Amino acid sequence: MSEAAIEQAGDGGAATRHGIIILCASVMPIMAIVSLIPVLPLLMKEFASVPGSEFLVPMALTIPALCVAVFSPFAGWLSDRVGRKKLLVTTLILYAGFGIIPWFLNDLFQIIAARVGLGVMEAVIMTVATVLIGDYFAGARREKWIALQVGVGSIAAIILIAIGGGLGEVFGSRGPFLLYLLALPIALAAAIILFEPTVKSTIADGAKDQFPLKAVLPLILTTIGVGIVFYTVVVQLGPILQLSGEVSPGTIGLIGALANVAMAGGSFLFNQFKQNVGPRLLIVGLVLAGIGYAGLSMSTSLFALSAFCIFACIGSGMLLPNMLTWTMRSLPPQMRGRGMGMWTGAFFLGQFVAPIVVASMNPVTGGFAQTFVVYATVIAVAVIGVAVVTRGSVLENQA
Repeated sequence: MSEAAIEQAGDGGAATRHGIIILCASVMPIMAIVSLIPVLPLLMKEFASVPGSEFLVPMALTIPALCVAVFSPFAGWLSDRVGRKKLLVTTLILYAGFGIIPWFLNDLFQIIAARVGLGVMEAVIMTVATVLIGDYFAGARREKWIALQVGVGSIAAIILIAIGGGLGEVFGSRGPFLLYLLALPIALAAAIILFEPTVKSTIADGAKDQFPLKAVLPLILTTIGVGIVFYTVVVQLGPILQLSGEVSPGTIGLIGALANVAMAGGSFLFNQFKQNVGPRLLIVGLVLAGIGYAGLSMSTSLFALSAFCIFACIGSGMLLPNMLTWTMRSLPPQMRGRGMGMWTGAFFLGQFVAPIVVASMNPVTGGFAQTFVVYATVIAVAVIGVAVVTRGSVLENQA
């Protein structure tokens, strides 16, 4: 199908209220990790006597991201088979259930098991919410809501960390788990306001089994790399800033908030130049992120390190909605769930492996500075590769 036909088929006539509900649902997977960051030291202290707690406690925070990476393709396939709305409402309710379970638990392994269940629900919520943007909106409206999804997620992360810290102060290490109950009113609103899209009935039967793997697979693989670039600064912010010396948690939190604002700013820039979705914005985002990583490799002052972290986050904020929009445009509507499930899994796989990549490289390279030289070099090679491939495609089309 042509892109115009796909977009016309995806114009579901949704209003702003539908988009707002989708954005609220999209925040839930983000909340699963960031809300617990302030109580990580409390959890580490509480479970210090458990063998391997130095590994298991952080894993309890991040295991949902791995579940999203593993189960998102299945979630996308399921949404194509059973429909979007019913699946989203059901998983929001189950998300609240799995999310609150650790409030009642004192066993670390039981908490991890509950977090695995939460991660499976996240995979469905994130995939279906993204698919619904494609189902409900078309053309420029779709790109706007994709940019809003990224921007709202970045801003929500700042707010949720603060709220999680406040709940931790009042209720201790289990306080932030109360936040997961927010999924219940969102589920109620989704049940009342959202509607099941009918895009599948607009596609000819002859095309229903022709998944565009050749077009989508390179975008999925690129998204894994984008996920690593996106999350390395976020996850490693504290150690990066401590290259300048001792830095207080409050200062790290403030700069982290600015980094999330910078990501939202990058999504705003994407929205301003969304007519260039594809290789052009990929190059621009990579260049900005590459400059940020190159600057980090040469900086020792807190101001410079902070500035280049923010610069890298602006580039990352452009990369994410560009790859999401580019992939969505490559999918026929009746396969949007399957394709977006693959995309979501790829991005969260990048999130999960980002700290592993850095931890593996630092002993080999000698530290963060040298590792970020490698990052900047790889990004530069990627920029050249995209430019060459794009130029070749343009010349071929002109011929």
